[in-house]
Amino acid sequence: MANNTESWTEEQEPNSFLLGEDRCAQPGFVRQNRRQSGNVGVFKDDKRTEKTHEDPVSMAIGEFGRWQAMLTLILSLLNLPCTWHIFVLTFQGADTDFWCTPPQGVLNRISVDQWKNLSGLIPVSPTSNVSVYDPCRYRDLNYESLLSNFSYGELLKRNTDHNELKTCTSWQFNTTEFGDTITSEWNLVCDRKELKNFAEMMFLMGVAFGGFFSGLVSDRFGRKKTLMASLIMQLALGILVAICPWFEFYLVLRFILGFVCVSIVFSGFVLCMELVGGKWLTIAGVLYLLPVPMSYIIISGIAYICRGWRLLQWCVTLPAVFFLVLHWFVPESPRWLLAMGRVEETMEVLEKASKINKHPLPANMDKILKQSINKFEINGKPKVRVSDLFRTKNIRKISLVLYILWFSLYLVYYGLVLNLSNIGGNIYINTIISGLVEIPAILISVVILLKMGRRIPLCLTMVAGGIACLLTTILPADTDEWISLSLVMAGKFSVSSSNVIMPLYTAELFPTVIRNLGVGTSNIPAGIALIMVPYLWNLSPLSKVLPLLVLGTVSVIGGLSVLMLPETGSYLSDTLEEVEDCISSSNSTQKKYIDTISNNVQNSPSEKE
Repeated sequence: MANNTESWTEEQEPNSFLLGEDRCAQPGFVRQNRRQSGNVGVFKDDKRTEKTHEDPVSMAIGEFGRWQAMLTLILSLLNLPCTWHIFVLTFQGADTDFWCTPPQGVLNRISVDQWKNLSGLIPVSPTSNVSVYDPCRYRDLNYESLLSNFSYGELLKRNTDHNELKTCTSWQFNTTEFGDTITSEWNLVCDRKELKNFAEMMFLMGVAFGGFFSGLVSDRFGRKKTLMASLIMQLALGILVAICPWFEFYLVLRFILGFVCVSIVFSGFVLCMELVGGKWLTIAGVLYLLPVPMSYIIISGIAYICRGWRLLQWCVTLPAVFFLVLHWFVPESPRWLLAMGRVEETMEVLEKASKINKHPLPANMDKILKQSINKFEINGKPKVRVSDLFRTKNIRKISLVLYILWFSLYLVYYGLVLNLSNIGGNIYINTIISGLVEIPAILISVVILLKMGRRIPLCLTMVAGGIACLLTTILPADTDEWISLSLVMAGKFSVSSSNVIMPLYTAELFPTVIRNLGVGTSNIPAGIALIMVPYLWNLSPLSKVLPLLVLGTVSVIGGLSVLMLPETGSYLSDTLEEVEDCISSSNSTQKKYIDTISNNVQNSPSEKE
């Protein structure tokens, strides 16, 4: 043992870390605690004296190499079809001009615009000279007879008897820009207008539930199995949506599709994170999200070429066929296999990776892996439960604070996106600009995270985004529009950076045994926020500044709540005990608790020559 290291052991109390009967510390279980720079080591059994390698995966194949680079690139591309399915309703349900269906033969005598004026230009009141166009009602007249006896101009001046007004039962739509949409096919206008928003809400509800349940499945059955099953379901559901004949069935399919899409994104993200180590956790975690803004740009081009919602659905669905080959190329997460105690399968993955990386495995790699699973064997084979997220004091605080953060971030991020979509102009160009704005935010985030960690950048970007929104609420009424728009754009840019940091930080805070479950359950409050976003802008009639006031306040509160969380380091924790022990024994929760594991392993008694 190194001379400057003092070690001591103490009998572990049965209830020190876990609640209930499933405790990590039983009588006879001994903790090796190292008082060097306030660092605390991993738990060990007193009968085992071999060295415990906290990150045998990175030690075996390197923190990053050709193998990790190839898989990270491939896995990041999974974001493309998933984001397309999320964003596609922007074009499939786009608002277009519509009017009551005219009687047969009327359009042979007058144009569509003339028909709209005759049938739908209705006085505000019987005594008013002001008329407004109402596409939901029409004048119930014998237009064929009237057009035979009167000119268009004479009919236009005709006084409207309100008894002549009737509610439209069918409509015609302008299909020039978008082709047929779900709005035109299922008449989602007038009293059925809210059903279009409900269709989007169904997808987002699927996202909320999918994040939770896919986390359970992935942690129990593996990242690869969950990913491949979700890919097959996404392909099948996308095809069913494209041929769906009923709106009610469409809603069900969109709900399940949202469930599956978030499962793909989260499983791919966690798998990507578990393949790399060191500073590459930051780089790979951030760059995994780079295809998201790129997918906005691509779908804008696809939607411009593929007019019509069914054709567009085929175009965003079929590319997923190419990802089915991942079954033969993407391995299971070696960290997850190790956490499950499957040493032989872990060895197979590491052997293939070492050949591609040209990084020879240590001769005693199998022994190192067996020693590394000791920390998982304290309680036997891990059984993933939702209660694990709240079982210990520090894990419970991490979970609850992260739920607040995910709710705040998604409400603000998508609230601003919705606001920017109402600025007018061409929807295809606006979509491209939206993607271009986010690309530099993602790239800049890599540098910031490497220099400043996760905690402070996340806090600063969320608070800055909130302040930008709040500043728009105190501008004088006669302020130029470009000033308020610039502040909103600055807020969106800042929160876009938060949107990149948040998944990475969440994955690093949760240990391997519940990582996918932790990331998945965090998506539930995020999904609730998404569902609230469309209704948030219903506050505008009360006050123009009220929506941005809410968004700014929520963003600031979310940013400040980050300060309650610890900073993370270059290594991923594996067990609940590691997280609890390291945070509880540190002088401050701001300590890089994952790095303490590495420091203590380096000073293990087994290193004594």
